[in-house]
Amino acid sequence: MDASRAVLWDMDGTLIDSEDLHWISWRNTLANEGVFITHQQFLSSFGQRNDSILPQWLGAGATPERMEKIANAKEELYRRRVRRNGISPLPGVADWLHRLHQEGWLQAIASAAPRTNIDAILEALSATDTFQAIVSAEDVHRGKPDPEVYLTAAARVGVPPEQCIVVEDALAGIEGARRAGMRCIGVSRNGANLPADIVVQSLELLEPDAFDILDRSSLAGFGAMPSVTPMNFTI
Repeated sequence: MDASRAVLWDMDGTLIDSEDLHWISWRNTLANEGVFITHQQFLSSFGQRNDSILPQWLGAGATPERMEKIANAKEELYRRRVRRNGISPLPGVADWLHRLHQEGWLQAIASAAPRTNIDAILEALSATDTFQAIVSAEDVHRGKPDPEVYLTAAARVGVPPEQCIVVEDALAGIEGARRAGMRCIGVSRNGANLPADIVVQSLELLEPDAFDILDRSSLAGFGAMPSVTPMNFTI
C-alpha cells in the first residue's frame, strides 16, 4: 500500500443505492409510532444523521429516549432487509475498489451511517477486507457538511488531508470534503451539477486516470479547493 495517498468513500448513494431501503424502513417504523412523513420529507433529509433528522419529524417535544428508540428500530429493520434481500454495488464501484487496491491506494469509509449498518452493507458486498479504516456516525460529533468525518478518516489511514480524494454523491458531503481541503469526485446519478473537481453520472464513466490526475494536482501544491468555483469536469 502507498501510505501517501488515500480514497475516502461515502457509502449511501455512492457505493450503493440504498434510498428505497431507507425510505421503506423509515416509513414503516414511523407509522408504528403514529408518525407519517412524505417521500419528499424523506428525500430532503437523506444522508443526514438520525439525531438531525428525527427532531424535524417528531417536533421539539420529542424526548431523546423516544428518538433513540425510533432510530434503533428503523436501523434494525433496515439491516434485516439488507441481510434478507442483499444489495449490489452501484455500476463501476466494484471495479474501482479493486483497481485502487491493486494500485496501492489506501481506502476508507467516511459515512454518516451507524457502524452496524456499514458492517451489514460491507458483508453483503463481500467487501469487509477492502477498507483500511471505517468512520461512522458514532465516531464523530458533527455530521456533514462539517469536515470531521473526513479528517477523522484521513487520520486513521495516516494520510494528510491534501493527499486524500473523497468520492461523494451529496452536496453536503462535497462541501465537507472542500472544508477538509480534499479533492473530490462527485457522483451525480440524477444529473445535478455538483461542486466537485470531477463529476460523473456513474463511476463506470470515470476516466481511468481520474484519481491520478487529482493526486498529481494535490502534489503540485494547488491546495484546498476554492469555495465557489471548482474545476469541474462533468462526464
